Amino acid sequence: MSVAQGIEMAEKLGLDLVEIAPNAEPPVCRIVDYSKFKYEQKRKQKEIKAKAQKAVLKEIRFGPNTDDHDFDFKLKHAQNFLKEGSKVKAYVQFQGRSIVYKERGEILLLKFAQSLEEYCKVEQLPLLEGKRMMIMLVPKPNSKK
Repeated sequence: MSVAQGIEMAEKLGLDLVEIAPNAEPPVCRIVDYSKFKYEQKRKQKEIKAKAQKAVLKEIRFGPNTDDHDFDFKLKHAQNFLKEGSKVKAYVQFQGRSIVYKERGEILLLKFAQSLEEYCKVEQLPLLEGKRMMIMLVPKPNSKK
């Protein structure tokens, strides 16, 4: 029907003529209460936003001379973070002259990633930025329990 007929029909019912799909051929319109229509749209958007998964980034810090017990302790924390669906950024912080032991830091981070391989996949391999060497781990989709 024509736009004029639609507007006339809407006025008789005391409602509004709302364009739903303007790009369709011919454009699709609906006779509804506009304020109620806007409210429902907002509610749907809010619901979609609430369901969207928020990417949480957790950081774990090591030193180049981290001992086995500390390593295991931080490993368990990383497992929990990955199980709950968070990304993990593990890094080795070099202080002073400890930057000489870059390979120790890289070995530590690779060992860390290898220990967690059933829970995650490596997003970024060990990379040295200034006095920090970091690795990014992302949870595997099926590891959430």
